[in-house]
Amino acid sequence: MSKAIMVQGCGSNVGKSVLVAGLCRVARRRGLRVAPFKPQNMSNNAAVTCDGGEIGRAQALQALACGLDPVIDMNPVLLKPEHETGAQVVVQGKRLATVKARDYAAMKPNLMRAVLDSFQRLRAAHDLVIVEGAGSPAEINLRAGDIANMGFARAANVPVILVGDIDRGGVIAQIIGTQAVLDPQDAAMIAGFIINKFRGDPSLFDDGYRQIEARSAWRGFGVLPWFSQATHLPAEDALDLGTTRGNGHIRIACLVFSRIANFDDLDPLQAEPAVDLVMVRPGQAIPGDVRLVILPGSKSTRADLAFLRAQGWDIDLAAHIRRGGHVLGICGGYQMLGQQVCDPEAVEGPAGNTEGLGLLNVTTLMSPEKRLERVQARHAPSGLDVAGYEIHIGRTTGPDCARPFAHLHTHDDGAIDPSGRIMGTYLHGLFASDRFRSHYLAVLGAPPSTLNHAALVEGTLDALADHLEAHLDIDQLFSFAR
Repeated sequence: MSKAIMVQGCGSNVGKSVLVAGLCRVARRRGLRVAPFKPQNMSNNAAVTCDGGEIGRAQALQALACGLDPVIDMNPVLLKPEHETGAQVVVQGKRLATVKARDYAAMKPNLMRAVLDSFQRLRAAHDLVIVEGAGSPAEINLRAGDIANMGFARAANVPVILVGDIDRGGVIAQIIGTQAVLDPQDAAMIAGFIINKFRGDPSLFDDGYRQIEARSAWRGFGVLPWFSQATHLPAEDALDLGTTRGNGHIRIACLVFSRIANFDDLDPLQAEPAVDLVMVRPGQAIPGDVRLVILPGSKSTRADLAFLRAQGWDIDLAAHIRRGGHVLGICGGYQMLGQQVCDPEAVEGPAGNTEGLGLLNVTTLMSPEKRLERVQARHAPSGLDVAGYEIHIGRTTGPDCARPFAHLHTHDDGAIDPSGRIMGTYLHGLFASDRFRSHYLAVLGAPPSTLNHAALVEGTLDALADHLEAHLDIDQLFSFAR
């Protein structure tokens, strides 16, 4: 019988996703057939699976740590926020509905069967399943019908490791307070705790660590120092995006939309020594000295077009282009570059049309069908191979599509304006292709790149596993799996 263990956090963004990725790599290096699992995720950073669905990007990274292709069972429920009070609900890889938060609360109990079915399929195929919770079990107002934390742990009988984030302060209260508000039967599922993101000498927390053990009667599995190399791994939350990422000579700006999606497209650029990647946040102007402005993916294209204009970024873009700058729109960003975005069926919001930026002579028509596919393409201007994936609604057509960005086996992708400096594409993940990225940056004036991005990520996962082995009692932690 295979075993499982679950990592839950005292709050959001305490490092659960990276910790699970590291534990997956540790288990794999010990010869175990290991798989990741997250019952419910909320993220607009999604990955296309080998079985034709979509899951959270964090679970795709964890699958890589296990040496596996990602499959839909690794994240059976994915919530993709579209506005402040509602989200698209993806179940076992496919879009089910777009609902408001209050309506989703009523829907959750009916999703437990899909969650448990996916979990049992993973257990049947692996020696160990490492489960990641969502948010915090201390959110007891959400406990009824819960499928993400203790509701799942109890239903599947999976022991829990609780993670506290010492970097944000108050970690003793985080852990003891979580125990205090939990139902006793929920608290009984917790086997122990980990202190994460410690900066400095961990021995300085020895007394606090002992007090947590004494007050909670839970076993401590260790204090994990800050892992600075985590910046080489995909971030799951847009809150993790810094203002400036890099220190190179070629400046590239990326606009941080209110519903930015699939922003791990930027990770290979961040890792390039020659690139200074500037994340332009609301209220900031696009710097005048950048060579390229990227309009990234968006979960709500028309809403983020309005958001872009509200920041004055349309005026900054016009000035950037007059200075001879380059523009790249990816997915939703590509749609924004056109003449118009039309949504007659109210797929992304209220039905209607929104004027685009007019930088490409194309028009986008939204429709309910979503394209989910891993693709191999050839970059049209250079002839170089590009690997990526498509995950979008909408079809874009127009005269500039006669100058495509890339050639796929079944169709051409994207559009380029007559100057060759303004481009749009539906291909996510394109900068992970090393030869293409080197060529693209060379056009902007960068020296030839020597970065192997895939090797960088693999090396970081190994370094993360080493880090966990050095600072946590892994043997004891794994011994609690059942």
